[in-house]
Amino acid sequence: MIPDVIDFEILSDYRIKVRLSNGNTGVFDVKPYLDKGIFTELKDYSYFQRARIEFGTITWPNEQDFSPETIERKMELS
Repeated sequence: MIPDVIDFEILSDYRIKVRLSNGNTGVFDVKPYLDKGIFTELKDYSYFQRARIEFGTITWPNEQDFSPETIERKMELS
């Protein structure tokens, strides 16, 4: 079963502390994606900070998002 993102906190340097519905917590680094397609808009840090939870994952106003599977697979567990 794919976990949902249930809470998050924006950290410095384009990182996001994430808590998943399966109990895992960790830090997801967005920097590797900032030069790719629709994610370039996230380079604007004030826009990056406008993240919210929608449909079980982290999204931004212009419909950028990362799948919960990507977040879980790529985050550093804490």
